[in-house]
Amino acid sequence: MENKINHLGEAGEQLIIEGRNPVLEAFRSGKPIDKIFILDGCQDGPIRTIIREAKKHDTVLNFVGRERLNQVSGTGKHQGVIAFAAAYEYAQVEDMLELARSRGEDPFLILLDNIEDPHNLGAIIRTANVAGAHGVIIPKRRASGLTATVAKTSAGALNYTPVAKVTNLSRAMEELKEKGMWFVCADMKGEAMYRLNLTGPIGLVIGNEGEGVGRLVKENCDFTAGIPMKGEIDSLNASVAAGVLAYEIVRQRMRQS
Repeated sequence: MENKINHLGEAGEQLIIEGRNPVLEAFRSGKPIDKIFILDGCQDGPIRTIIREAKKHDTVLNFVGRERLNQVSGTGKHQGVIAFAAAYEYAQVEDMLELARSRGEDPFLILLDNIEDPHNLGAIIRTANVAGAHGVIIPKRRASGLTATVAKTSAGALNYTPVAKVTNLSRAMEELKEKGMWFVCADMKGEAMYRLNLTGPIGLVIGNEGEGVGRLVKENCDFTAGIPMKGEIDSLNASVAAGVLAYEIVRQRMRQS
């Protein structure tokens, strides 16, 4: 079976793998797969095996119509299955905590909720790197994966900044709280960031400029931080907001040291 791999420009130049055997081989070789499109109603043996592999690796499964598969396919020979592979390997959250320990620093993580634009994700990873954050955490659903566009926009930061993908952002936050971390959520109605103590082991939670941070994630935050705004526009691009708040954390850490 010929291996069908190409790039999907509309998905942020994400690598896509088409065909049953190529997708199975991708799983078995350990390639990070963000999500899979499977022809709705198809339940033959190879497809069931792919579904089992996807569930084993906690990969997002989408059952779609043939028209959608044909639209995405670059070869026309998808055989009812298309996988979307990440351009870079994902890290584990524990890797980020270990990085902080190795530097003798309090953990500083950036968590992203509803950030689906690869340019925003890449810019935030770049900010995380230069601000000294120990990693970026994204959810499996409603989030951009590590596409080629993300890598390019990060200006090389993706090579140095760990990015973890978790099934449930709220649950990940609860587990980190048990390890001594606390969380501040970006919210234009929150307390002015200059009035908050943003030192110690901290997670900065950023949502998109339209919907912001989801309700359940926000409820898991200890504080909400607002950025003072003086103009007629009442919101910032997500990556800009992340940069402003990250550097307030940097400022407070430098003042404390």
